[in-house]
Amino acid sequence: MDTLSKRVGRLVVLAVGVVVGVAVGWSLFVRVPAGGPTILGVLLVLGTAAGFLRLAGNAADTAFAAYDTAEVSVEGPIARDGGESLPTDPRQIPADAVVDQIERADEDGNTEALAVRLNTPGGEVVPSDDVRRAVRDFDGPTVAYVTDVCASGGYWIASACDHVVARENSLVGSIGVRGSTLNAAALAEDLGVDYERFVAGEYKDAGNPLREMREDDRRYLQGLVDDVYESFVERVAEGRNLSPEQIRDTEARVYVGRDARERDLVDDLGTRDAAEAYLEGELGHDVEVREFEPPRGVFVRMRRTAVGAAYALGAGLADAVGDGTTVDLR
Repeated sequence: MDTLSKRVGRLVVLAVGVVVGVAVGWSLFVRVPAGGPTILGVLLVLGTAAGFLRLAGNAADTAFAAYDTAEVSVEGPIARDGGESLPTDPRQIPADAVVDQIERADEDGNTEALAVRLNTPGGEVVPSDDVRRAVRDFDGPTVAYVTDVCASGGYWIASACDHVVARENSLVGSIGVRGSTLNAAALAEDLGVDYERFVAGEYKDAGNPLREMREDDRRYLQGLVDDVYESFVERVAEGRNLSPEQIRDTEARVYVGRDARERDLVDDLGTRDAAEAYLEGELGHDVEVREFEPPRGVFVRMRRTAVGAAYALGAGLADAVGDGTTVDLR
């Protein structure tokens, strides 16, 4: 159904809703009561008409949706929080919420295609993979379009799309994994701080900043990073139809869009219009895009403001009492 037909259909449904609402309200509040029309009766008729108009609007949205393509955004550092718990960093994207919106779009009978807008330096491994899986499982053509940055975990997601569009000077790539730990053993010794080791399991405290790193600890932690990297390479190679050697040859570098295009990391250079043009070619008609985003009520916004203040005050406390080891896609 073309856009004009949908608009006409919506207008018809809305008009029928108003007419039925007025008829019902007139019968209940003007015709039935004795004494003829009153101001209160007329107001009740208008209220009934408004209620039926709202119901008709919901029905029109279902039957004659003004969109056929869903757009979801992945912006900022990618993290697990989906709104059910307090994020450690208020800038982090709630990956669970992104997955929810992709799945909601997939279940929406009006949605034929998916556009993923990416502006992210990457983030945590498993949340990035959760979003990638949701994109991969979407039933319909998918396109990723990069605004400023699509690096590491962001590119992990983009590689699951059928088509990737970037700006000429977008930063794309960083197909690698970073692991780090702080070694403060020498400082602790200078300060007279002793580390008493009580562990069950030889590598339970591998990477603890208060003791010297052993060679077997280093091999163990590097092995974890290598395993995640191999998984990253395999997923991107599969999604982009490239060889693992081509992905490794990027050496986890970030490329501007035109260089990323030469390496087949992106398919096209352009703006959102280029992404929509790709979907129009796949669907065979013009697309109407609707952004799917999680609800953000006033309490959510207040909570994120409070979390931001708390994070600014105590961001380093967790690292001070933990083992200091991190592995992520940034």
